[in-house]
Amino acid sequence: MSETLVKTVNYASYIDHTLLAPDARQEQIARVCEEARHFGFYSVCVNSCHVPFVSEHLKGSDVKVCAVVGFPLGAMLPKAKAYEAACAVAAGAEEIDMVINIGWLKDGDLDAVKDDIAQVLAACGKAPLKVILETALLTDEEKTIICEICRDLNVAFVKTSTGFAKGGATIEDVRLMRRIVGEKIGVKASGGVRDQQAAEAMIAAGANRLGTSSGVHIVQNTSSNSAY
Repeated sequence: MSETLVKTVNYASYIDHTLLAPDARQEQIARVCEEARHFGFYSVCVNSCHVPFVSEHLKGSDVKVCAVVGFPLGAMLPKAKAYEAACAVAAGAEEIDMVINIGWLKDGDLDAVKDDIAQVLAACGKAPLKVILETALLTDEEKTIICEICRDLNVAFVKTSTGFAKGGATIEDVRLMRRIVGEKIGVKASGGVRDQQAAEAMIAAGANRLGTSSGVHIVQNTSSNSAY
């Protein structure tokens, strides 16, 4: 990416400003919402229990409400994931990020993997669905297979990581995902995108959304110690 292009990138427009800690308190959620309003982030991404609170705090702004589903393990019954997605949308979520069933993918039970995603996709209605692959736990062959499934289902995005596994987004994974899904489906890089240099690299590799709790540091070009 050229120096001129870097200077013109609106990083805020790429960012799902994220707080997924299990001990997140309302005052922290409120602060994330205010940061999103102030910097113009694309969305605020939270666990589904926080959706009503976030929806109320973002009312009147252009910042969207994003909720995670089946998070962070993905090992729930498909009906449970779909129900959580439907409840989150009903409560005000405008985008849904779901975790695939990683064990089923590794077992080669691709019909079950596809049905799991399809049930959540149907439950989302008009809300875009991002599918979290947890790339750190997958082989390149498995990443390719799940990206092909997501492409065939025409989900809105494939997403690298939860931020809770042994690794997060890598440039190589983002490139692989973009190559498989093509240009019609989004690629979200999440997990370890903590500064402007990392954000720039992920965007150059093909990401058009960034999931991070370091959004403020990215737009201000400062350092962050955040794990997500």
